[in-house]
Amino acid sequence: MESRAGVSKQDIREQIWDYMESQNLADFPRPVHHRIPNFKGSYLACQNIKDLEVFARTQEVKVDPDKPLEGVRLLALQSKKTLLVPTPRLRTGLFNRITPPPGATKDVLRKCATSQGVKNYSVPVGLDSRVLVDLVVVGSVAVSEKGWRIGKGEGYADLEYAMMVSMGAVDQGTPVVTIVHDCQVVNIPEALLEDHDLTVDYILTPTRVITTGCTRPKPTGIMWSKISSAMMGRIPILRSLCSREKQAGKDVTLQDEHPHFLETRSPHTAPPSAVRRPCDPRQPEAGSVHRDDVPSDTVYVGNLPGDTRVSELKRALRERGACPLRLTWQGPQRGAFLHYQDSAAAQRAVACLQGFHLGANTLRVALARQQRGHDLTGGLAGEPHPAHSPAI
Repeated sequence: MESRAGVSKQDIREQIWDYMESQNLADFPRPVHHRIPNFKGSYLACQNIKDLEVFARTQEVKVDPDKPLEGVRLLALQSKKTLLVPTPRLRTGLFNRITPPPGATKDVLRKCATSQGVKNYSVPVGLDSRVLVDLVVVGSVAVSEKGWRIGKGEGYADLEYAMMVSMGAVDQGTPVVTIVHDCQVVNIPEALLEDHDLTVDYILTPTRVITTGCTRPKPTGIMWSKISSAMMGRIPILRSLCSREKQAGKDVTLQDEHPHFLETRSPHTAPPSAVRRPCDPRQPEAGSVHRDDVPSDTVYVGNLPGDTRVSELKRALRERGACPLRLTWQGPQRGAFLHYQDSAAAQRAVACLQGFHLGANTLRVALARQQRGHDLTGGLAGEPHPAHSPAI
């Protein structure tokens, strides 16, 4: 499948997801949108890893928990390799080691390879554990024959790899494999790649084994300038790694601690706390908002239906092609702030969202700087305002 010229990563994701749904190429869970697709034929594609010499000589394999990679997890267990699976969203650590019970039958191994089996038969692996990963297997939404990879947009595979580098578990010579449907192999402009993006060395599909020959360097560790205080708050292992690298004399300045970030904030605005994402506007006291205090890359969305959930708003924004870099949710009554890459992107989003409906309501969408203080606070002066609004 060919990708269109002049597209973004999100455009390519949507193109793949839409095509797989329209052609009925996926198994449960459906729809595939916003997921690593569990494509039909994934088990067959996973079997192709047996043809790779790098798999045959592997002792420790890190395999993502995505459903289409279940076949590789099973093969690793059947081959008596050490199987490492990342914890979901890195909430409780980096890895779980899957340890089947003694004398496990093939049926038990199949259960161990599932997401439920990972929960039931896993042992956490701490930072001080000696781990040397011989092979990394990741899921993808799209990948090119050159080895450029696009995930579902949350960045966990890239971050997991960078964390493994920081732990000394992988290096530039550690092979990376991805397993996808043939339609997910597309042309991806190299201009879309960033320094933190993970590339792949092998692509397995139901019909092909592709050796990419990719020479683009993989991430050399955690780019702390890309990490926000909010992310540090959510991922305990990041805090531990940050402390270690700081003691080792490395620069661990976070994204929202950089001078260029602080200079963009109003002098009346306090530094961001660990529970807010970078560039989120300080939540003001009711009736005290000044337009100049709000970054020009921020869009305000109001007049939400009273029963709106943030997940519904995020889904609707994605469907309209106006997905922000970050979203600060204040609840249905007070609306939401959408944070884009720059003011031009924010203006395009406003144009795209004109006449935007959610339920029976036509939403109020405008650059946040153009909104009155009344609108930014979502209520009249004197109404109580929450001390903290979660950043999503």
